Amino acid sequence: MPLVLQALVIGIVQGLTEFLPISSSAHLIVVPQVLGWNDPFLNSASFDVMLHAGTLVALLVFFRRELVDLLAAWLASLRDRRIGTDPDRRLAWLIVVTMLPGALLGVGFESFFDTFFRQHIILVALFLTVGAGILWLAEQLAFLQRGLDNVNLRDAVVIGSAQALALLPGFSRSGMTIAAGLYTGLTREAAARFSFLMATPIIAGAAAWKARELLHATPSSTDIVALGAGLLGATVAGLLAIAFLLGYLRRHTTSPFVAERLVLAALVVVFVLSR
Repeated sequence: MPLVLQALVIGIVQGLTEFLPISSSAHLIVVPQVLGWNDPFLNSASFDVMLHAGTLVALLVFFRRELVDLLAAWLASLRDRRIGTDPDRRLAWLIVVTMLPGALLGVGFESFFDTFFRQHIILVALFLTVGAGILWLAEQLAFLQRGLDNVNLRDAVVIGSAQALALLPGFSRSGMTIAAGLYTGLTREAAARFSFLMATPIIAGAAAWKARELLHATPSSTDIVALGAGLLGATVAGLLAIAFLLGYLRRHTTSPFVAERLVLAALVVVFVLSR
């Protein structure tokens, strides 16, 4: 398959799995290896940045009104040096709190995680399974009584800490944050919406951090087209995944995603043993 089409497929995989609670990092490690796609471009910093940019664009487009309101409220709180009773100011600062665990862990270990687990794919199966168990347990403990306006500092710390687990491929950023949201009593839709809003600055930060590696990159014309394909695939698939999940979780549980994670983990084990 031509590199451009491979990039498009990987972009679609990134967009879907970044927001569905099934682990984008696990799929991005497993899918190319299973399909035998070993072009170095697919593991390059340039392509990784485009994938992150695509999911970031999806978030910015889908939540444009909420994000503008939250940014304005956050800047106003800095200007006034107070949060007060404004719910947007409070939510904006809670999102800042959620960023801290993942940002601190990512700066120290992101490069290590990027390379280590591509060489030890069996651990991805383990993390997929453990993550599935955590999501299943959260569903059993959930009492689904609180909306987004009820998120508090304790919730932000718990959900932000869960987000840090996403650095381990297989746990899933959205999966762990939604599970943590359910654990704190949020409704499924509120947990997913909060997960997506708090993903925006962390994905933007990750893209900016990875982009520092591009300063000396000189992509070929084919690579440029492939970068565009990956960006397009991640953006469109990301928009569809966000819209689908928010609607789905209004009436349904996360059980199908738990099952998908277990099936993928089993396929990874079979793949490893058959090599």
